[in-house]
Amino acid sequence: MDGGTPGLFADEGGAEIKTIAEISHLIHHLLEDQRLQGIWVEGEVRNYSSSAKGHCYFSLSEQQGGRTYVIHCAMWRSYARELSFKPGDGMRVLAWGSVEVYEPHGKYQFIVRDLARVGEGEKHLLVQRWKEELAREGLFDAGRKQPLPRVPGRVGVVTSATGAARRDIEQVIARRFPVEIVLSPAAVQGETAPAEIAAAIRRIDGLVDVMIVGRGGGSFEDLFAFNHPLVVRAIAACTTPVVSAVGHEIDHTLADYAADLRAPTPSAAAELVVPDRKEMAGELGRLRQQLRSGLVARVERGWEMLEDLRLRLQPRRFQRRLDEEMQRLVDLDERLGRAEISLIERQRMVLRQLSATLGALDPLAPLARGYSVVEKNGSVVSSAETLTPGDGVILRMGDGSASARIEEVHHDNHL
Repeated sequence: MDGGTPGLFADEGGAEIKTIAEISHLIHHLLEDQRLQGIWVEGEVRNYSSSAKGHCYFSLSEQQGGRTYVIHCAMWRSYARELSFKPGDGMRVLAWGSVEVYEPHGKYQFIVRDLARVGEGEKHLLVQRWKEELAREGLFDAGRKQPLPRVPGRVGVVTSATGAARRDIEQVIARRFPVEIVLSPAAVQGETAPAEIAAAIRRIDGLVDVMIVGRGGGSFEDLFAFNHPLVVRAIAACTTPVVSAVGHEIDHTLADYAADLRAPTPSAAAELVVPDRKEMAGELGRLRQQLRSGLVARVERGWEMLEDLRLRLQPRRFQRRLDEEMQRLVDLDERLGRAEISLIERQRMVLRQLSATLGALDPLAPLARGYSVVEKNGSVVSSAETLTPGDGVILRMGDGSASARIEEVHHDNHL
């Protein structure tokens, strides 16, 4: 084989022999087609059953051209428990979900996430049309999302005045970080709910730092108001950051897509909009300790530098060094006094020679004989080349110094 996949063989005609795993993987890849994802399917329920763990298994069938077509379905417990009715054989339903394949078994099935009786399914289809329309308006665009304030002063809540969602939000905020809560009540289900929710949102927009819009769990029908374009557009138009908290974690409404952030439950929304004061206290403590440690270290380094400078500039230290040198000379003199005379004479001669040498090297010695030293910018001027008219110089004599300014510079060419 040249360039073939490991484990593949070719018959005499050159056709590859594929493995079962490859076939399953290929089927999986083909079934990822977006036309098979997030779709509605209508059919008649057959062979309905539920497992001990709450998962539902059934088939959807339809008659067409004298043939019966069947697709196997599965609805996991987290979705099945939210159904407002119990499916049964012969029931005509609308199912929403995606076609998926379990590769090890080579089995594809329709994974159902929502189910409605035909007749009731019109609302599901309506929501789907609303979703497409509002998406075209750009109301779900990620670029429109606003960040939540880290520490809000006022939290607005749009929900039922008597619902459990309000109590949950208030309890969580009181426990985590007590701030002012502004309730803007509205009916959260029923025919008037969409208009009431939209009005409640507009009523407090701009008056609070962050807003929670939502309610507790329920059926698709119970949550329907939060899919309505009136509510979605009111959320999208808000200048205040909005957190959507509708139903349980598995529930999704169009309000979730328009909000700046979605929370799985009202309690979770309350945790998102305010910080935990205990965590903040701990963080402040850590920052305070880091700041204190840094300041202490800087102060200690400053003291060390000041002490070093003080010791280096302290006159007593220089005096001590002079005293040590004087003591060393005294010791040397005493040793010389105890030595033989010849040795003393020899040392005296050496000392005279050293004294003469030092005197010759002393740059200030000529000053006592009437000479002067010219300095420019703190350095001795040894050549006329370094001077220009207008330069300021210092004339240093044996008994003092004087300031002067160069008027002319003459060069001796014979040097």
